[in-house]
Amino acid sequence: MTEQRHAAMAIHPLETDDTGHHDLLQRQQMVRRTRSIIVVVAVLLLIGAARTLYQRHANGSALEKVAAEQSTQYVLTTTPTLPQKGQTLTLPGTLQGYVQASIAARVSGYLKRWTHDIGSRVKQGELLAEIETPEIDQQLAQAIAAREQAAASLALARSTAQRWEALRQKDVVAQQDLEERRNAVATATANLAAAEANVQRLRQMEGFKRVLAPFAGVVTRRNVDVGDLIDAGAGRVLFTMAQTDPLRIYVNVPQSYASRIQPGQPVIVTQAELQGKKFEGKVARTAGAIDIATRQMQVEIALPNPDGSLLPGAYVQVEVPLPPSKMLSVPENALLFRAEGTRVAIVDAHGKVHLQPVTLGRNYGGSIEVLSGLQGNEQLVLNPSDALAEGDTVTIAPPKADASQGAKPGQKESA
Repeated sequence: MTEQRHAAMAIHPLETDDTGHHDLLQRQQMVRRTRSIIVVVAVLLLIGAARTLYQRHANGSALEKVAAEQSTQYVLTTTPTLPQKGQTLTLPGTLQGYVQASIAARVSGYLKRWTHDIGSRVKQGELLAEIETPEIDQQLAQAIAAREQAAASLALARSTAQRWEALRQKDVVAQQDLEERRNAVATATANLAAAEANVQRLRQMEGFKRVLAPFAGVVTRRNVDVGDLIDAGAGRVLFTMAQTDPLRIYVNVPQSYASRIQPGQPVIVTQAELQGKKFEGKVARTAGAIDIATRQMQVEIALPNPDGSLLPGAYVQVEVPLPPSKMLSVPENALLFRAEGTRVAIVDAHGKVHLQPVTLGRNYGGSIEVLSGLQGNEQLVLNPSDALAEGDTVTIAPPKADASQGAKPGQKESA
């Protein structure tokens, strides 16, 4: 701009000396520096605002995702199963001899001697003891004498009758007299028979002086010694014997298992003192009825014992394998116990929960038998929450390796 134009516009012209030019340059530099600072500050503010907006958006998305995840219930499921193998029912029992007998005396007297002590193995008919019976000996001698007397009377009656028969033929005696002689012969015959029977009775009583083993077995008790007075009427037991091969075991089966025990079923017998040894037996017979007092059924088990390693009277454990049940079973951790009854949580194809009432049966330990309420193809929730309600929406989580450990049927039980 020229000085003339400045003058026309009443603007004083700038001084064009060096000092004024230097001040102008300084002001221009300050303006440019200020503008640069403003631009940098504005850019930094824009970056900070953008970062804040981005973080807020990211945090909002994360919160929405977490909220969505937390609002979704993830559950593990299982299905009802049929047991592949049966249980093993363990019952206590006591070994008994297959045949056990308490041997008493049939005649009275004094014990003369005994031949076998406890632990002795005897055969059938072998002598165990001998009794002195002086009274029976005298009675037998008297009975023999009475028999001889009856025989003599019979001989006399017969000879007399024969003579009277001859006389009657000559018509020397009356028929009535002959009949009397015939009757005397019949009476003498009967007396002889009675005397003979008494002799045989006493001889049999004499045979009871020898106490014999009624069967082959082991003498488990001896209650008499030489010189003891034996009173047949007192019922004193002289010896106790037991047949140890085979042995018997009587066990009581609870009512819930009674229908699954059949004759011929194999069993395993173990004794705590005989570690590592198992003995095989079988069910010989069952009572076929439940005891009203105990609600149990008595079962007899036959156990071979050829080597005599098992002793009568010993306490044993009897393991009875049972056939698999035909009822469905579910894990214990799939049950819900509510005030209205036992329930299971079933998940349908749409993820909706239905609380199904069930009726429970036997407890297998890790699983429980279900008598009614399930078909077998349901998806059951494992470890259901107490807050789980009818109609809730859930999501089935991927199964884990240990999701249903311990829920297997067929475990061993004790009664």
